[in-house]
Amino acid sequence: MSFFSNATPSIVRLNIGGKKFSTTVDTLTQREPHSMLAAMFSGRHTIQDSDKGYVFVDRDGKHFRHILNWLRDGAVPTLTDSECSDLLREAEYYQLLDLMEGIQAVLNKRKEDEQLATELTRIDIIKCIQSDRVRFRGVNLSGIDLSKLDLSFVDFSFACLKNVFFSRTNLQCAKFRDVDAESSIFHNATLRECEFTGANLRGSLLAGANLQSANLQDACLIDCSFCGADLRSAHLQSADLTNANLEGANLEGANLKGAKLANANFNGANLQRAYLRHVDLRDTLLEGAKLGGANLVGAIR
Repeated sequence: MSFFSNATPSIVRLNIGGKKFSTTVDTLTQREPHSMLAAMFSGRHTIQDSDKGYVFVDRDGKHFRHILNWLRDGAVPTLTDSECSDLLREAEYYQLLDLMEGIQAVLNKRKEDEQLATELTRIDIIKCIQSDRVRFRGVNLSGIDLSKLDLSFVDFSFACLKNVFFSRTNLQCAKFRDVDAESSIFHNATLRECEFTGANLRGSLLAGANLQSANLQDACLIDCSFCGADLRSAHLQSADLTNANLEGANLEGANLKGAKLANANFNGANLQRAYLRHVDLRDTLLEGAKLGGANLVGAIR
């Protein structure tokens, strides 16, 4: 059986990981003639229908529409950095070399722009913290290395802290209200009693950090790593911990009321006396977790 539609010989129907697309042989072969897609539909190979007229490709179909649009008009899509990384991986699989170059150029340009936009250097900050009262509210500090400094009680509220290195930094009682700290590194940092209300910490590394009594209410903690972190008595109400890794973390007495815990990993974690009332735990990993004294009234398991 042919992969072409009976009605229009040039139309190709594709099933990419369960998502279905229709396009033409010209689209798949002309812009990137040396790609895997071009080779598949060049006519040199026999392609069999695998799903009622659709050719099945076992890849994630989430970004395939961007690949098709690239092949149609040659425009690199405007995406977030993480989405660009996902699309780059798909482009590499399909051997779309020009698209790979275009995506990498976009990522490089963004990195250059962030470096140019950074308002302060590490030296500037060291000079600032010698004063009595330090505020970096709303300042762009993206990409700066602030590791091993004493930044306790500093106010970073509303600042842009993407990809900042805070490893082993003393940030006790610092304020991070509504900051954008995506992909930042807080490895082994001291964050006791810090305020992260409404902060975006997506993809950040907080393994081994001391977050005792920290306030992370309404924070975006998707894909964060808290492995071995100390979160005793932490406030995590309505925080989004989807896909977060809290393996071996200490959450004794933590408040997780209304928190989103889909696919979160609490294996080996200490959740004794934690507040988990009415929390949905159906997709949460809890192997070896300590739940003694935890408030699980109404929790969905």
